[in-house]
Amino acid sequence: MKFITENDLRDFNKKEPFTTYEIEPGARLTPGARQYLSDRGINMFDNDISPKKDTANVVNPSALPERKNNWKKKKLHSKMRSTEALFLQSFEELLSGDVLLAQSVINLGKQFSCIKNHVEGKGSVENLNVTECTGINADNFSDDLDDCFEITDFHMQLKQGRKIIILHRLRSDLREIEPVVLELYEGSNDENELCTEVIGKVNQIVNTLSQMICSVLGGEECQRKS
Repeated sequence: MKFITENDLRDFNKKEPFTTYEIEPGARLTPGARQYLSDRGINMFDNDISPKKDTANVVNPSALPERKNNWKKKKLHSKMRSTEALFLQSFEELLSGDVLLAQSVINLGKQFSCIKNHVEGKGSVENLNVTECTGINADNFSDDLDDCFEITDFHMQLKQGRKIIILHRLRSDLREIEPVVLELYEGSNDENELCTEVIGKVNQIVNTLSQMICSVLGGEECQRKS
């Protein structure tokens, strides 16, 4: 094996100055020679040294689906915990002005906690009791019925405006649950029943909130959009 010394490099540089140096096959640089190149900022290339594959961050392809699924489960769990907290906040905000309405909200919050626990495999969840009205009945109570009417800045100016906004905020947050659930169980035939059940139970809470908003407005005629 041939060794290239610092003096060899100096001689090469005198004959023809260079900014890169390619080590010829079968040759090695002495420590002094490597230091000489390093001190002068000269890039060196060694054809005999094969680049080593960095395996520190390599992920086993077979593990990717599991990691992706775990990430989706965590996303749903975090979203549901956030919604639980919003139920508590809504209860606190309503308590001083309307105890009965606040109690109705916290009861819905307990129902939502049961749904969350059911998703985590911690028990079952019963249906909410439906109070039928013109737009909501036993047949569509678990469906996504959209809002009865659009909430605008006009409602904020009403005497009961703050209550309406609090309920609408909670209802809007609950609507974010469905796409996260669908994302988690996408393509999973084994979990189709659970997915449908969870979405249906959440829709029951949403539709109950819609009825509560109508009740706060005091209207006797159904205002659901046609």
